[in-house]
Amino acid sequence: MELFLAGRRVLVTGAGKGIGRGTVQALHATGARVVAVSRTQADLDSLVRECPGIEPVCVDLGDWEATERALGSVGPVDLLVNNAAVALLQPFLEVTKEAFDRVCPSASRSFEVNLRAVIQVSQGALDMLTKIRVNAVNPTVVMTSMGQATWSDPHKAKTMLNRIPLGKFAEVEHVVNAILFLLSDRSGMTTGSTLPVEGGFWAC
Repeated sequence: MELFLAGRRVLVTGAGKGIGRGTVQALHATGARVVAVSRTQADLDSLVRECPGIEPVCVDLGDWEATERALGSVGPVDLLVNNAAVALLQPFLEVTKEAFDRVCPSASRSFEVNLRAVIQVSQGALDMLTKIRVNAVNPTVVMTSMGQATWSDPHKAKTMLNRIPLGKFAEVEHVVNAILFLLSDRSGMTTGSTLPVEGGFWAC
C-alpha cells in the first residue's frame, strides 16, 4: 500500500534504538526526510551510516533547556513521532539505587522524558504544523533489545503470552507499520485514537 510519505519531513524522538530506530529506517525507505533525535551520539552515527541523508539531533529530552536549543533550529516539519521513553527494567525487589537514580532522580527522569518531553517536543512541532491530527500506538511487549532482555525467561514470558490470544509478542515492524499508517494520509480521517498493537491482549 503506497503511503505517499516521500518528501514529507518527519521528526522522530527516541530514534537511536528499538521502535524509534525502526521507524526512522522505514521512513527513510519511503523517501521521507527524517530528523532523528536521540541522546546517544553513537546510535545516531550508526543510523546516519544506515540511512544517509537523515538529519541527526543529539539531545537528552530530559533536559528542557537543551531540548529548546536543539529543536529551536530544526525548522518546519510535517509529521512528528513522539517515541522517546525511559523504563526501569529490574524486578521490584532487585532495583538498585543506581538504576533508580538513572531513571528516576529527584526531578523524576521518567516523568521528564515520558511525559514532559512529549509536551515540549509537541509544542515545538505545533509551531511548524498546519494540519494537526493526534493519534497514539499502544503496543504490548515488543521484541526490541530491551524487550528481549526483559522477557527472555520462558517462564516469565509464558505468563504474559497466555494473556495474548495470538500467542506471541509484537515485533518492532508491527509497531512501525502502525506508526507509518497513522503518519500517512491513508489515516486522514483518524484523529484522537489509540491503535492497539497487542495481539488481542486487551480483549481478554
